[in-house]
Formats: sequence, C-alpha cells, structure tokens
Amino acid sequence: MNENEISFYIRKSIFSVYNELGPGLLEKVYEKVLTYELQNNGLAVKTQVQIPIEYKGFVIDTSFIADINVENKVIVEIKSIPEISNVHHKQLLTYLKLTGLKLGLLVNFNTDYIDKSIIRKINGNIS
Repeated sequence: MNENEISFYIRKSIFSVYNELGPGLLEKVYEKVLTYELQNNGLAVKTQVQIPIEYKGFVIDTSFIADINVENKVIVEIKSIPEISNVHHKQLLTYLKLTGLKLGLLVNFNTDYIDKSIIRKINGNIS
C-alpha cells in the first residue's frame, strides 16, 4: 500500500473517531482510539515511536517521539488544542525530514470542522 492509500484510511479513521467522540478530549484519548480504528482497518500501527537522530556522527537515542506511525510510511501527529500554530507544521516536517518518510498528517481534534483540521505535509527533502 502506498502513502496515498494509507492516507485515505487514516482520514477515514479520523472522521470515524471524531464523529463518535467529538471534540475536546485529551490527545492521548484520540491517539488510543485512532490506533484502535486503524488496526481494525488492517493497518500496522506503532504509537509513541522514539526516533533517534544522528548529528555530525553523534547519535541521540530519544530525540523525538512520533504520536503514530502507520505502516512505517506515514506519521500522524495528533493535537487537541484551540489552534494549530506554525511550529506544529514545522515539527511534523522536521519529523519527516529526520525519518526520511514522505508523508505526515497533522490533525487537531479540538475543532468544529474536522475536515478542515487534517493537514497533509509532504517531505520535500527526499533524496
């Protein structure tokens, strides 16, 4: 399955979770329920994935933690906050750059319109 196909199932699962639970819960709740939903769709899912980075030959074991990694191809970063800021976009782009993955989704469940709160980010640093 490619990133676009995976993205379709992730978006479908996000809508399902949002329609069932609504806005205003903690990020951890959405992470657990979204993980459950994705796994029920047959996708391989890892949560709270520690990603090491290398900086000039120096390895940092736990440099960042991705909320959800789907099929080792797509990172999903979950928020439940009043408003997404620029730093959240940049955070996901950094995660993509450091992992070499092509696609990430930033989702904010604390919204009246979930369809406008799922943001697709593409890694422009793929070699």
